[in-house]
Parts: sequence; structure tokens; C-alpha cells
Amino acid sequence: MNLEDEAQRLLGEGRVAEAEEAFHRLLEISPDNVRALNAVALSSARTGDLPRALTLIERAVRADPQDPVSAHHLGRIRDSMGDVAAAVAAHRSAVRLRPDFHLARIYLAEALERSGDRHNGVIQYARALQDAQAGGRWLNPATTPEPLRPLIEHAVLAVRSGRREAFAALFDPLLKRYGPFSLERVHRALDLYMNEASDAPSDPRQKPSFLFFPGLPTTAYFDPMLFDWIPAFEADTMRIRDELLGLLPSDAGRERVFDSDDIERVNLRGVNQAPSWNGYYFFRHGERRDENCSRCPVTAAALDRLPLSRVRDHGPEVLFSVFTPGTHLLPHRGVTNTRLVGHLPLIVPADCALNVGGEIHAWREGKVVVFDDTFEHEAWNRSDSIRVVLIFDLWNPHLTEAERAAVADLIAAIGDFRHGVETA
Repeated sequence: MNLEDEAQRLLGEGRVAEAEEAFHRLLEISPDNVRALNAVALSSARTGDLPRALTLIERAVRADPQDPVSAHHLGRIRDSMGDVAAAVAAHRSAVRLRPDFHLARIYLAEALERSGDRHNGVIQYARALQDAQAGGRWLNPATTPEPLRPLIEHAVLAVRSGRREAFAALFDPLLKRYGPFSLERVHRALDLYMNEASDAPSDPRQKPSFLFFPGLPTTAYFDPMLFDWIPAFEADTMRIRDELLGLLPSDAGRERVFDSDDIERVNLRGVNQAPSWNGYYFFRHGERRDENCSRCPVTAAALDRLPLSRVRDHGPEVLFSVFTPGTHLLPHRGVTNTRLVGHLPLIVPADCALNVGGEIHAWREGKVVVFDDTFEHEAWNRSDSIRVVLIFDLWNPHLTEAERAAVADLIAAIGDFRHGVETA
């Protein structure tokens, strides 16, 4: 066994003093050995000789600029010397070199927080916790090394309080405009999202996958009388259908609803042939498809008169939804009961239907149906012809104007936070 392996073995056995002595001897033989430089630097730091520790760890970084451990230790030593800015830079280097270096990311978050950059500190805490817990670590005291527990507990609290404060701050302008009691249900929804309350839908069939808004009437299908725009919208059916028929001969502007083969395999089944669900989008993830709108001016104008659920980067989703013959969209659930889904059926052959919460609805051309997609739902075309409905996302009519604005801001902010964590 060579000296480096011997030193590592001693360290693994907890014989720290002997391991450090072996690393010292190794440095005499190999002055640029990165492991030895790290070990002796940490030993110097523990004894309070921070200048020597810094000299050694900087040698390690120069010897191997791609070593994330050296960068992390440089950050720890810089931090001990009171140079928080240099510590942040070193820890950033460590997580750039190895994004799954959870420990370095936690110390990066701590350094950011102490530097005054609380927002990005919370983002880094959240990313470190998310990634570590996905691997079964830092889930509870039993899966967290004892020396780390105070820091991990602090990280959990920092993420929880930081997110709540950021989200709640969105509501201040709305509270000033609409009054102090205008957003009580929104605050309750935020409590539920943050797992700080436990309200459940009154109908066990309703299970939003993302955000449950309490206090809204619960039903699979909504009474058309709640929507005063339906008669005028249905009156445009033939002109909307004509625009659809003008598009169908070509694939121009048409997109897959599921953007990968794997997702399609999970969600679609076919009868006697491969299934296909595609569409001509007027809005996707909230982004207007200008070319399709310009090609269908009657449809675009009719949609502009609807109370579409508009949330930056998320909604609405609006499309001519095309099921090829034999396509079955398997049971699934939507994200939030603040948003409903409307269908205007345009081409409906026999043996096509929608099932929401176990209640089957047979589409009728030109007759709008509105449903809550947080109930498990599915749809099928068992005919030998295409089926097309115009799908559009709507605000739940039982939300107030203030609640709609608050929910739109909240969902966008949650999306921003998630994106920040994913790209940290």
C-alpha cells in the first residue's frame, strides 16, 4: 500500500492524527499531491493557522483547478478568515465543477445569506435540500450527520420562511387596492401549498396536483348558466369550424401536445393503430401563437372575449385539439381548481366522449362544456375519423377579481422559484 492509500485508510478508520502525519510525509515526497494538500490545509485550519491553511489550499487549487473538493475547502478557509465574498466565489466554483456537491452548495447558501443576498441563499438552500433528499439524505436526523444538523435545520427554516415572505409580499398591492379581507382564501391556499394547513376538497374525487384553492364549489362539470359568454361563443361555432377546416389539410402550425415519445407512451393508447394527440395552438404556456391567431381571426377574436386564465409562463393553453382515430387519452389530473377547462366541440364523430370524475359526457358539436380537470378525467375517440374540439383554460367563476390577480401572481412566482432552484 502506498503512502497516499495508507493515509486515506487511517482517515477512514478515524485515526485522524496518524492520517495527518502520513499526509505531511506524503507532501515531503509529492509537494503537489492534491489530497495531501487538502488534508494538511484542514489540519492547519483546525489548529488556527489560517494563513498556512490558505497557502496550502491555494496550492491544491492551482495543482488541479477542476477539483471541486479543493474549491470547497478554499471556501471554508476563506469564510473562516472573514472574507465572505471570496468564500462565495470558491463555493460557487465547487458547485459549478460538481453540481451534486450538496455540502458545498449548503455552505454556498450560508455564505450568500451572510453576505446579505438572502434570496439567492434561499435558492441554493432549496436546491441542496431537494437534491440531497432525492438521494435519501438529510430527510430527518437519522439521515443527517450530527455535525451538520444545525445547518440543515436552518436551511429548512430559511427556505420555508423565505418562500412564504416572497410570496406573501406579492399580495401587498392587491390588499391596498381591494381591502384587508379580500385575499383570505388566497392566504389559506398558500398555507395549504406550504403544508402549513390540511384542508381537503369536499369531494374526494377532486385532487389538484399542484394548488388547491379552498372555499370554491366543487363539481366535475359546471352549469353553463354560470358563464354569460357561452351563447355568443357558441353562435360563432360554424365560422370557427370553417377556419379549422382551412387548417386541417396541412400540418403547418400543428404541434404535439406531449413533446416526447416517453410521455406519449405513458398517457396515450391506440385502438388498432398508434394514437396521436396534436393541435393548433393559439396559446401555449401562456404564450400567444401569433401566426395561428392571424390565420384564424374569427377564432382569435372569440377567444379574446373569454375570461381566459392568464398566468405568465403557464397559461392559458388554447388549441384546436385533434385526436386521430382510435386515440385514448388515459386518466390524469389537472394542477389547480382555480382554473377550469372549456371545450367547444367542432368535429365529433360517433363513439367519442369525455369522462370527468366518473361522469361521462358525449360531446355535441357547437355545445360548450366546462369542467374541473382536477377531477380524474380521460377522453377517447373510438371512431375511424378525427375528432377536434377547441380547448381553452378559464378562471373558475367563483374567484373574485382580486383572487384571480393574486393567484396569477402566486403561480408565476412559484414557477420562478422552481426555475431558480432547477438552474442554480
